[in-house]
Amino acid sequence: MRLLKELPMKTSKALVFDIKRFAIHDGHGLRTTVFFKGCPLRCRWCQNPEGLSKRQRPVYFEKTCVHCQRCRDFSDLVIYTHDRPYFNYAKTDYTDLIKACPSGAISYDSQPYSVEELIDKIKEDEVFFKYGGGVTFSGGEPLMQGDFLLEVLKRCQEEGIHTAIETTLYAPLEFIKQVLPYLDLVYVDLKEFDEKKHQEYTGVSSKMIKEHIQYILESTHRDKVIIRTPLIPSMTATDDNIKDIANYLVHIDPEVKYELLNYNPLASAKYELVDLQYGVDRQYKMFNKKQMQHFYDIVYQTGLKNLIIE
Repeated sequence: MRLLKELPMKTSKALVFDIKRFAIHDGHGLRTTVFFKGCPLRCRWCQNPEGLSKRQRPVYFEKTCVHCQRCRDFSDLVIYTHDRPYFNYAKTDYTDLIKACPSGAISYDSQPYSVEELIDKIKEDEVFFKYGGGVTFSGGEPLMQGDFLLEVLKRCQEEGIHTAIETTLYAPLEFIKQVLPYLDLVYVDLKEFDEKKHQEYTGVSSKMIKEHIQYILESTHRDKVIIRTPLIPSMTATDDNIKDIANYLVHIDPEVKYELLNYNPLASAKYELVDLQYGVDRQYKMFNKKQMQHFYDIVYQTGLKNLIIE
């Protein structure tokens, strides 16, 4: 089980592995989504496996590779086998290796940003924020970036930029309390209600996540919260899990906004880039309308009033 002591990190810079512009599914309006590196969970179905490690790491793009084999000269950093390099992740500096790759097939998976650099990047899109958009912080787990995230949120508020976060709430409550006043929208994943299964599927306990969800839903910030459950075939997408989560939520606040996220199998293609194994059988596809309606009906029967349907 992963330890909470990994959170949060104090740093003058944060590692960002992607900045997605004109996003329409990460909050209201057109948004800029910032993806932070590092996550304390290890969900078998993670949509962004490149964001799991909190370290800057190299990635290999096979389609870009010209197979010049220059990377073989860096035997302390890579093992070249099966006509491709495999990285020694015990090392920390791959700069010379990356510079030596003529096609750009090897590059870092992220880059560091200072608060000022990230705010400047976000403000490039501020013309769109006037029409209901804003910035969403995702990951990874953005709360792992600690004080850095708090400072960026404060700056966004000063600039009048709408802020949202996609989080597991697997972080110290005292820190969550600090960032909540600077967030306009809070997406929280509650993936699996059963404690044993949650540990099996994500690598961490669900106890603290549930406690923090209850805290927020009983606080003055409850109206800005949307609870979400990703529907993973044979794992979280079961009648019992959805019913247990919905019952848990309705007893805290029957007005809470709740969303079921359809399974997205496309993320499986990313796993080869980071030398990880996808934890869901590749035979599974997205749920169809009839299957999704079945899950919605389970939620409605518990009395939850605000089910979000895409």
